[in-house]
Amino acid sequence: MEALGINLPGLVAQIVNVALLLVILRAFALPAVVRMLDERSARIRESLEAAEQMRRQATRAEQQVQEQIEQGRREGQAILQQAAQLGEQMKEQAREEARKEAEAIINRARAEITLEREMAMNELRRQFVDLAVLAAERVIQQELDRSKHQRLIVDVLETSGSGDGRRSPS
Repeated sequence: MEALGINLPGLVAQIVNVALLLVILRAFALPAVVRMLDERSARIRESLEAAEQMRRQATRAEQQVQEQIEQGRREGQAILQQAAQLGEQMKEQAREEARKEAEAIINRARAEITLEREMAMNELRRQFVDLAVLAAERVIQQELDRSKHQRLIVDVLETSGSGDGRRSPS
């Protein structure tokens, strides 16, 4: 073997050294390495379980947030609907108040018109009485001729009616 460049006693010594090294490593280092790998494997497993648990919690939290958003949306729609109803009620109340106020104004106007009409009628009666008295005074001062009497009343009515632009029929 020397022709191949192998030193047999050196090779045997190296094989014994490697075997001894493997026995020592197996006796002392291998259990520590296995324990370290087992611990690391356990930590990884725990981390994966924790990650899975966090993912589940995140999913639950997301579902809760979605439910809260949906509930908020429903509440918002309910509030908008209530606001619309309240707005309609307020409009209706305003219409009712406006109608009542308009009726009150119309009633006051009618009362004022009636009062003014009565006052105008009273004034017209008073003027008619004055005219009749004036006509009677003129008739009494002249002779009692029927045609003259009629002409005199027409004349009095025409002269007193010329103030407002109207003429009485003859």
